Parts: sequence; C-alpha cells; structure tokens
Amino acid sequence: MGSEPLTAELEAALLRELAEVYDTENWARFSSRLRRPVLALSDATSRLGCWIRATRTIELSRALVLDRPWRDVVAVLQHEMAHQLVDEVLRLGDETAHGETFRRVCARLGVDGRAVGEVIAASDSPEIDRVLQRVRKLLALAGSANQHEAETAMRRAHELMLRYNVDAAAAAEARDFETRQVGDPSRRGTSVEAAIVVLLTECFFVEAIRLPVYLPRTGKRGAVYELSGTRANLELAVHVYHFLLDTAERLWQTGRDDHRVRSARDRLAYQTGVIRGFHDKLQEERTALAGTGLIWRGDAGLDDFFHRRHPRIRSSRSTTRVNHAHVAGREEGRRIVLHRPVETGPSGGRRLLRGGQ
Repeated sequence: MGSEPLTAELEAALLRELAEVYDTENWARFSSRLRRPVLALSDATSRLGCWIRATRTIELSRALVLDRPWRDVVAVLQHEMAHQLVDEVLRLGDETAHGETFRRVCARLGVDGRAVGEVIAASDSPEIDRVLQRVRKLLALAGSANQHEAETAMRRAHELMLRYNVDAAAAAEARDFETRQVGDPSRRGTSVEAAIVVLLTECFFVEAIRLPVYLPRTGKRGAVYELSGTRANLELAVHVYHFLLDTAERLWQTGRDDHRVRSARDRLAYQTGVIRGFHDKLQEERTALAGTGLIWRGDAGLDDFFHRRHPRIRSSRSTTRVNHAHVAGREEGRRIVLHRPVETGPSGGRRLLRGGQ
C-alpha cells in the first residue's frame, strides 16, 4: 500500500463519500433513525474507529481508509453507527460500550459487533478441514492427463461438496458464515465475470452481490463481488472464480481460430459461452446426483446471514450476445475439468474483520 498522505482535494472527496455511505446505511440498515454526525479522519493507530458522544463525531483512522479494503471501512462505519444508535436513539448510557444491548442490535442489523480491529482466527473445525483436504486431493487428481480419470475426480469432488452441504443444511445447526471479495475494483466488470458469479451461486453453495467500493487514492468508484458462505464453500468458490477466468481466456486464445469466430469483438460472447457450457455440465451432474437422493434445497442459515448483511437488495439482469461464437465457446466449456488444488491452507489462517463489510 502507498504511504503518501492524500491531497486536500482527495481527502475532501473521501469525506463526501463517507457521508454518502453513512446516509445509505442509515436508510438501508438503521431505518433512517440516525442523524448524521460529524465524520472525521484520525491519525490514531490504536483504534480503527470511534463514536464520540460529546461532540457527535465518528472518527475513522486514516490507516483504515487508506490501507484496508473498502468493505472493512464500511464495516467499521457500521459498527460506530450502532454505537450511535444505542447512545442517541435507545439512550442506554448505563451499559458498557459493547454490552448486551449493543451486541443484540448488531446481531439484528447484520453489523459486526466485535471490537473493531480485532484479529480473529478463522473458525475452523476438524470436519471442515477433512472435507477441504479431500476436495484438494480430488482436484489434484482432476488435473490428470487421463480424461476419464480427471472427469471422475471432478465429479467425486462435486458430489463430496454437495453431500457435505446437504447434510449441514439439514442439520439446521448454527454455523459461521463469512465473506470474501472477488474482482478488480479498478476495472469495469464484464459479462464473463457475471456468468461465473451466477455459476457460483447455483453450483457452489454461496450467495453473491455486486457492491460499490471507493478508491481513496484515486478518488474513483468501482465495484466488486462479495461472496457469502461457509469458509469451506468460500475457499472453493474463490478458486473456481479465478480458475474459470483464466480458463476462459486460455480457451479464447486457441478458439479464436474457429470459423464461427468472426473478429476480436466476439471475445466476450465466446468466453461467456465457455462459462455457460461448464455451467450446463455441472447442472447435468447435479441432476444425476439428485437421482441418488442428493437434492439441494437451499440453506436457510446462509439466506438469513445474507439478507441481514444486505437488507435492501435490488436485482438486475445482464444480457449476453448469443451468436455463433457463443455457441463455439459453449461447446468448449462442456469439456472443462475443474482441477488444481485450492491454495489456501487448512486450519490456522487469520483474518481481519472476518464478518464485516
């Protein structure tokens, strides 16, 4: 990360952006019950954010807004807004800062209620680690030059994750859900990325939403996809996202010689076809597994987590140009074999603000 301070113009633009985020969160999450306070940046290094009741100020540290992902900035702002709610709306001044009322408010509103900046160890379990280790081994086998062996290994990995999630959802036990971010906020998203994200939500047990982000050092806005799910499912979904982006580009480089590809302008249509073809393949596998009794009926716990994080969701649809190049890409996509082990290690990882955005 760059260490240079912002210019006066960029800092002013950043504070305007934070004010807009505050207003949006106040409407979407706090039912417009809050009155906007003074928003300020702080050079404090011991804390990421602070609600100051006496001066009606929310301070965010410069280290936070300049060096951490924008979703962490928003998470800290939400946290301080929850403090403001308890102080100014509920008027409970006799509790500790992170007392029972504050924790209950955060749980209800989908706000990370932990002390901001706390370093949290990933919530691992031996069962999750066993599942991930088996999936890694199967995906390694799926890289085999033997097509039959590779296809069999990928199907077994698919079946393992389906069985694990069907059993976990049916048990209705409390589970920890997390979020991960994919996409480059400095670049415009493409229909290829959108197709991959749809595939992830339908085949890899995660929810997804496209979120706006702000880039303080350039004063520009962008967007990323936020994926929600269990750690095991997120680890696999992030791997699949990058694997399919790379694979779609590789297949385009070889497939552009296909007579059905007329020009370089067919690139997105072809690559989206690649993703759609692989999606078709996975859905056919899922249909076959349903015949064995493995039927995915959704995850109520994940749905609740996702809708508490995003209480006011707008849906939109993207269109894909279906032409001969798209058909050619779809044929290639049906031949894809998901392989290579997921790179993240098993237990012991540490993350910051695991539940926040």
